Amino acid sequence: MTRHSEFESVPLTLSLPKGKNHRISLVATLLLVLLCLSASPARTQSQPDLFRCVDDHYNHLHTLRAHYSERYTGMGLDRTETGILTLKKPGLMRWSYDKPAGKVFVLDGKYAWFYTPGDAQVSRTPAKQLDDLRSPLRFLLGHTQLAKELDQLTTAAEGANFRITGVPKGMAQRVRLLSLTVTPAGVIQSMKIEETDGATTEFIFTQIEENIAVNPSDFRFAPPPGISIVDGQSPI
Repeated sequence: MTRHSEFESVPLTLSLPKGKNHRISLVATLLLVLLCLSASPARTQSQPDLFRCVDDHYNHLHTLRAHYSERYTGMGLDRTETGILTLKKPGLMRWSYDKPAGKVFVLDGKYAWFYTPGDAQVSRTPAKQLDDLRSPLRFLLGHTQLAKELDQLTTAAEGANFRITGVPKGMAQRVRLLSLTVTPAGVIQSMKIEETDGATTEFIFTQIEENIAVNPSDFRFAPPPGISIVDGQSPI
């Protein structure tokens, strides 16, 4: 088990005002682009070296668990939710919320499941539809290159760290800007998604654990008794 103190402050967001399944799908696929992004660049390193450093760090991971705080602002809302994120390659993900308690998003490799206690139904979307978004979340669950996933890439020093910004390929009509804060060792500390409608989703990760044993049952979901399954549409 390896813990990284660099992750003690990382922004992410899964709140959704205009259709919760719609926004969770965006964030989920925008998190599927982060687990593949480990070397140790110097502060004076070039852009390609920094991108390679982030790529290498996450390409060496098989599992990851982190506490997250997710803040959504937009559509007149300002909402913060918290929970635990668990990831496993290839393509497995679970967001277990403690605020609100019981809310869950599970990507089991075949389907993405969305459920909030009190709802009369659970939404199910084919995982392939989430992958089609080609968003930053794939970095978390696959093998890719940052420079090939984001357009208009820029970098800037931010205190002891760096900020990487760009537009996820294929999502320019939905996402105006994606910002990642990374350490010199290539560890992502924050992710901020700015949508074209002005909404902002920001995640903060703490208590990061890498390459740990995870329970296969974390990536299975069974609807509660009496809850119907509704097949969702493609997020975009």
